[in-house]
Amino acid sequence: MEFIFGVVVLLLDIWAIVNIISSPTSTLSKVLWTIGIIVLPIIGFLAWFLFGPKSGSRSLA
Repeated sequence: MEFIFGVVVLLLDIWAIVNIISSPTSTLSKVLWTIGIIVLPIIGFLAWFLFGPKSGSRSLA
């Protein structure tokens, strides 16, 4: 069960980092959000999802 949770967290983090890199925000913002997600995978992802730069293409479905 922990393996599945870990894989889901990894996939969500990769998805978030790809969206961060392709966003039109500043380079500093991209670097800081990426570091936050790498250092704190769950909290960093949730913080980015809730407070990060909004784009029109962000959707989970």
